[in-house]
Amino acid sequence: MPVGYCALGGLQFLQVWIHCGFTTGCRTARIIKVGRVPSKQNIMPIAGVLSGALVWGLIWYPYRELQAIGVSGSLATLITYLLAMVWGGFMLPRVWRERSSFGVWMLLLVLSTGWSNLGYVLGMLHGEVMRVLLLFYLAPVWTILFSRWILGECLDRYGYLIIGLSLCGAMVMLWEPSLGLPLPQNLSEWLGLSAGMSFAFSNVVSRRAAHLSVETKAFSVWLGTASLTLPFLLWQGGVGEQLAVISLSAWATLLLMGLVLCAISFAVQFGVAHLTANRAVVLFLFELVIAAISSYFLANEAMGMREWMGAALIVSATLLSGRLHAAQEVDAPKP
Repeated sequence: MPVGYCALGGLQFLQVWIHCGFTTGCRTARIIKVGRVPSKQNIMPIAGVLSGALVWGLIWYPYRELQAIGVSGSLATLITYLLAMVWGGFMLPRVWRERSSFGVWMLLLVLSTGWSNLGYVLGMLHGEVMRVLLLFYLAPVWTILFSRWILGECLDRYGYLIIGLSLCGAMVMLWEPSLGLPLPQNLSEWLGLSAGMSFAFSNVVSRRAAHLSVETKAFSVWLGTASLTLPFLLWQGGVGEQLAVISLSAWATLLLMGLVLCAISFAVQFGVAHLTANRAVVLFLFELVIAAISSYFLANEAMGMREWMGAALIVSATLLSGRLHAAQEVDAPKP
């Protein structure tokens, strides 16, 4: 996720988990019952969440196709997120008015969302799609830890179970007796893991930065990704040669990708705002299904039994995380 489901810019999968209330010492999540929403009112929010999952389960493929014609993943990422900023330019007046309130939280949001997107794209380009994506989806573990540190949120038995399931899933998936510890096996897998950590951190920071508007947080995603990608691209070199090989059809693809990245930011945010968290989490898991199918047919990548077992544990942790944070009350301190 990328990359896309970041703090309010597309990847907002974890943000819905970080709702908590105040108690005497720390914030504690409480599960409450949530009534069923009429189905007609759910059509558009469901469509918004599923559109985000669909896009991020497929977007690795056009990035790979661009790389095949000589456009590196870093250059394609820079161009698409700059174009997303252009498409979302109508938000600039609102963002400019809030500039005096940016502070350190805005900086942290820009950096964390930027690396989440860049690391996700680079990992998906050079690694096995499903292994990188599953490592990215260890994000529930990091969300719980970061929310305890930044938001003062206390873990209950579900929180510890989520951590255990996620780590067991990663160990099952990554275990190679001949290689020792069950760690990511290559740079792409490390990128996926670090992008998931950054994704989780960005969502906790977004929750903490409640004074910033949705428009400002969305803009921070595109700005952060472009800002981190540019120095990396300059370090790689060969920018002129890569730009020279971009054909009209490739530019059309980049323009479309930028528009899609801009649009799903708002579609996903609309969905998250109008669905209970446990429903949103289940819908976001649709990305795993799309990525598994697309990687099989488009990249001839198939997962073995061990990978499927690890995936089942990680998905179970994600679903349980949805239960933990989905239907929480906010108990504001009484005056």
